[in-house]
Amino acid sequence: MSRQRKGRRKHSQHSRRRTPPGSSPGTLVADPHAGATTSRLIAYGPDVLLEQPLDGTPPAAARQQGVAVTWVHSAGPGDAADVKALGEQFGLHGLALEDVLNRHQRPKAEAYGEHLFVVARLPGQVGTGETGQLSVFLGPDWLLSFSDGGEAWLAPVLERLRHGRGRLRSGAADYLLYALLDALIDGYFPVLEHHGETLEQLEDAVLSRPHAEVVADIHELKHELLTLRRAVWPLRELLNTLIRGDARQVSPQTALHLRDCYDHVIQLMDIVETYREIASGLVDIYLSSQSARMNEIMKVLTIIATIFIPLGTIAGIYGMNFDPEASPWNMPELGWRYGYPFALGVMAAVAGALMAWFWRRGWLGRR
Repeated sequence: MSRQRKGRRKHSQHSRRRTPPGSSPGTLVADPHAGATTSRLIAYGPDVLLEQPLDGTPPAAARQQGVAVTWVHSAGPGDAADVKALGEQFGLHGLALEDVLNRHQRPKAEAYGEHLFVVARLPGQVGTGETGQLSVFLGPDWLLSFSDGGEAWLAPVLERLRHGRGRLRSGAADYLLYALLDALIDGYFPVLEHHGETLEQLEDAVLSRPHAEVVADIHELKHELLTLRRAVWPLRELLNTLIRGDARQVSPQTALHLRDCYDHVIQLMDIVETYREIASGLVDIYLSSQSARMNEIMKVLTIIATIFIPLGTIAGIYGMNFDPEASPWNMPELGWRYGYPFALGVMAAVAGALMAWFWRRGWLGRR
């Protein structure tokens, strides 16, 4: 878990806003820690598919080839010049381009004239507790997407395009937006399944061998669940905006498919909240088990002390060393032949009586 905490701190530093305070709106500042940006051009229609790296080929050229949809995808947007160039070719708003490079945005959907700007949080690698950002510009017959997370979530969409599966090749650009959001949302389920298995392991550890490291792991898991909550909850508002028809770039037919995404988001929200409650309950169970364990220790020590108090009193009385020859009342049993066995027998009888009384009271276990 310490490795995950270090990774989380590193991720939070990279998600920091980089534009200086007071900068003019639309200032583009790239992340100096971001890796190289790779872009690809995918132009497709019902019977045609063009896929190639974007190495200076103007996207507008593909739009003139009679294809239905032009899709430009950039992975790891760390080059402000490339983002600005694409923005100029497609007439994108400067404020939206600034949000592409500032990768700490909350999921949202905003309309800028003829195109729609959508931001969503990408599920990170399982067990890392990180999220990335997906920024999408949707136009009449084109779509631009920028992602800074892993590309595993994108593989099903690319496979459907390459093999002509489903209605993706025959759909419009808004249907491609739905496919991307659907793949993104489905990517959260394996992450939550991993957290569910971790919760089961932590629950067994809390009940069988509670220790301080278990509490640290629980708090780490709670932080990861909070990160997922911040990523998933705003998706409901985003999808509501697309479903209600507030975005005219999304057709009513595509809005019907987005309802399925909405249902999945509600399911994710329920799972996240359930796991957070379970994690909080594990902390309470740990504290209760530690308190009960301490009470058992104190009970054992108290019983031992209670038994030895009368034994110490008897031993103390016979250790006062009064002279029996000076008075017949000065411990006459010291001169008795069976005085020592008698004293030991009294001690054993007192200890046995106390043990029997403790047992009848149920302090030594179940009767």
